[in-house]
Amino acid sequence: MLNNQSEIAIIGGGVVGLSVAIGLLQSGHKVIVCDGEDSDARASFGNFGLVWGQGKGWNFAPYAKLTVDAIAAWEDFSKNLNDLSGLDVSLDQNGGFEFFTDPDKLNNFISMLEIQKGHAGNRFNYEALSGDELRNQIPGIGSKVVGATFSQLDGHINPLRFLRALRRAVKVLGGQIKSNASVKKITSNKDGGFSLILANGSVTSSEKVILCAGLGAIKLADQLAFKTNIRPERGELLITEKLGDQLPFISSTIRQVDEGGIQIGGTHADVGMDDNETLDIMVDLARHAVEIYPALSNVRVLRAWGALRVMSPDGYPVYAQSEEYPGAYLITCHSGVTLASLHASILSDWIENNVRAPNLEAFNENRF
Repeated sequence: MLNNQSEIAIIGGGVVGLSVAIGLLQSGHKVIVCDGEDSDARASFGNFGLVWGQGKGWNFAPYAKLTVDAIAAWEDFSKNLNDLSGLDVSLDQNGGFEFFTDPDKLNNFISMLEIQKGHAGNRFNYEALSGDELRNQIPGIGSKVVGATFSQLDGHINPLRFLRALRRAVKVLGGQIKSNASVKKITSNKDGGFSLILANGSVTSSEKVILCAGLGAIKLADQLAFKTNIRPERGELLITEKLGDQLPFISSTIRQVDEGGIQIGGTHADVGMDDNETLDIMVDLARHAVEIYPALSNVRVLRAWGALRVMSPDGYPVYAQSEEYPGAYLITCHSGVTLASLHASILSDWIENNVRAPNLEAFNENRF
C-alpha cells in the first residue's frame, strides 16, 4: 500500500471540492483531491450552471448576504479561472427572469423577494413585470405567462466547461487529483493528522481533511463526528438540439448554453438515491418551456436525464469544523456554482482561521 502525504486532503472532486482546492492552493497549501468513482452520484455532472440570487436566503438572512457576496465575486473569479485553465467558462451576468403562469405564485415570490431585499439591503434588487409588460419587452413570451421577476445580478455559465476548468486550474496550481479514489474510511492519527483508506487499499495521509463529497458524505460524516443529515433531491433536465438563434432571456428553468443547446429543468423530487428520469416529468418540463416561449415547440429534445442535488436538512450550506477531530471540516451545499467564487477565496481564510476569516457561525451544523 502506498502512503501519500499531503498537508490538506479534500474528499470530493466536484465543483465544491475543486473550488475549495483552488483557494487553498493559491494560499500556498499542498493539496490532494480524492475524486471518487465514475459510478458515484455526482451532482456536479448535472448542475444547471446558474449564478443566481433570486429567492436564495429570503428566510435566512446569512444565506441571502452570502449569495450576494458570491455573485459580486464571480467576475474576478471567472477571470482568474480563465487565466489558470485557459478555458472560458462563458460567464454571462446580464440578468435573469423567473417566469410565472400562476398569479398567486407570482405574488408569493414577490413577497419573498421583498424579504430577501431587506436582508441584503441595496446590494440586491429586482423588478416585477406584468405579462403584458414582459411581452412588450420580449416578443414571443407565451400568453399564459402572467408575469415575471427580473434581477440584474443573475446569470449563468457553461456548466461542464466550468468543471473542466476547475480540474485544470487545480493541476496548474500544483494540486494533485486522484481519480477513482473512493474514500472508505477516515481515521485520526495519534500523532496528529488523518489517514484516508481508499477502496483500493491505498492510504493517503494529511494534516487536515475537508469533506466536500456531496452525497458521498452521507457515509463518511459520522467518522469525523459530523451530525448533518445530508439527503438527495432529484432534479430532471431536458437538453435540446443546438440552435442558431439566441434565446432572448435566461431563467432559472430555461437557459441556452453558449454552444447553442437549451437546458430545461427546475424539478424537485424526494426519491432517495434514484436519479432516473421519468416520462411524466419530462412531459411537464417540455410543456413548461412551450408555455413560457412557444417558439420552442419546434425544437428537438436530444437528451434527458436526472441528477441528484445535495441537500442539508434546511437546504442551506453547512460550513462546520469537527469539535471531536480538530483539523476536520465539512463543506456541503446545493448551490455549488453560485458559491464557487467564495469557496475559491475566503474559505481558505476560514480553514486557516486567520485574521481575515469570515464569520460563518450561522452555517455551523449546530443549528440542526
